[in-house]
Amino acid sequence: MKNTHTDFLVLGSGMAGLVFALRVASLGKVTILTKKRSVDSNTNYAQGGIAAVLGPDDDYEHHIRDTIQCGEGLCDEDAVRVIVERGPELIRELAEMGVRFSHTKGTFDLGREGGHSRRRIVHAKDTTGREVERALLYAIRRHPDIELLEYHLAVDLIRTGQGEVWGVEAIDLSTGRHRTYLARYTLLATGGAGKVYTYTTNPDIASGDGVAMAYRAGARLANLEFVQFHPTCLYHPRIKSFLISEAVRGEGAILRTLDGNAFMTGYHKMKDLAPRDSVARAIDNEMKTRGDRHVHLDLSAIKPARIRSRFPNIYRTCSRLGIDITKEPIPVVPAAHYMCGGVITDGEGRTNLPRLYACGEVAHTGVHGANRLASNSLLEALVYAVAAAESVARRFEKGRFPRRTTRRQSRKLRQSEKLEIRHNWDLIRTLMWDYVGIVRSTDRLKRARRELNIIQKGIDGALTRYALSADLVELRNIALVGSLIIRSALRRKESRGLQYLQDFPRKSRRFQRNTVVYSRKLD
Repeated sequence: MKNTHTDFLVLGSGMAGLVFALRVASLGKVTILTKKRSVDSNTNYAQGGIAAVLGPDDDYEHHIRDTIQCGEGLCDEDAVRVIVERGPELIRELAEMGVRFSHTKGTFDLGREGGHSRRRIVHAKDTTGREVERALLYAIRRHPDIELLEYHLAVDLIRTGQGEVWGVEAIDLSTGRHRTYLARYTLLATGGAGKVYTYTTNPDIASGDGVAMAYRAGARLANLEFVQFHPTCLYHPRIKSFLISEAVRGEGAILRTLDGNAFMTGYHKMKDLAPRDSVARAIDNEMKTRGDRHVHLDLSAIKPARIRSRFPNIYRTCSRLGIDITKEPIPVVPAAHYMCGGVITDGEGRTNLPRLYACGEVAHTGVHGANRLASNSLLEALVYAVAAAESVARRFEKGRFPRRTTRRQSRKLRQSEKLEIRHNWDLIRTLMWDYVGIVRSTDRLKRARRELNIIQKGIDGALTRYALSADLVELRNIALVGSLIIRSALRRKESRGLQYLQDFPRKSRRFQRNTVVYSRKLD
């Protein structure tokens, strides 16, 4: 089978990957691989918006201060300053290319979310990610030098003896065939790993593929213990993974127990607009203390017309389920939402592996620290995708590709093999939810590590017995990412940001540093 050659290979079709692709397409051929449909990305599910200094009462220093305060002492201030100062200009560029942001009286309609001291959330009603994705994909499909291949699952990065990355091995899910894509530069933009947990706001694609591939190739990763749980995921038996945007609380909604108590007043001085880690732990504590399965989000302080105009998607979705949110509260629970750690990059999106870049949720730039400030994620993805493209443009030159052949074979799995994979998938996600969730303890983390080690040995055996299929690839990835989260959490013997460890309930100056992990087998 012939290898496919391209100048730039992008893994993932969210904002980071698409922005990068558009920026480098003038230099050479770009190939984008996405394992499902092109719109199946974390970007597409982002409701809230993009944080940026665009209001008359706002400035860079306020946004930087809010971000660093939320990050609990682990933000890289230089990285934060970069996204804050470059963001407004790039958001205006998105608007110029056709992203239909919400406006009021001729200016951006700015919302407010938890942890922000000003209204600075640029949005497209409550479907911001979907609107950004629409505009970017429209531009991608019109570009003659960009090829977007759906249903292509990256399996492993191709790494030379010198540590350079020259593309990936992948599976064409439409045919089951294995393919090799050689590229002069490869960008990881694969999103996060929410599917490592039972309850998540993420789409099914979020199985940590980029983090797992990068680790196996020898990339350095940081702060994987900091998994952000969004406080308000819709609790309903007929729908899964539906996020209730933090912007709803920004407009005045209040969290209440089932008997009507507004409990956030007892947990944080910012009450319902506290940072996400504080709100998620408060909800978790109220549910466990009272024995309730969920709490209520009360929108009665917001005018019905404003609810329908500002949150049309949330209003329609809840209405279809028989919940009129202009008259009754929304049942909500916390759910795994965002990885604040990831593949370590510098200010240009470069990893420690030559020719490999990373942007978006898969990357660790230093912006988020121990807890991400709401709506900084799309901002970070946008700014660092542009920075990575600029970096590549300064280095790009034609040259020979290394020789590479694909030897792996594929076949359809038997039903018994599928059941074994599905069983282990469910075991891992339940294990992570029960023992490595919002509130942790050293004993529970160690138990999770022991049980996951057993599961991983079984997966290693399956890799020798079965052909490499999409199901087996994703199972291998969530098992590895889960084990790296546990490993990182055990090394941080303190409670900081998104890591709350019951037997170490306070922050420690000793751990005011990043938790770095990498594969020692490749040293």
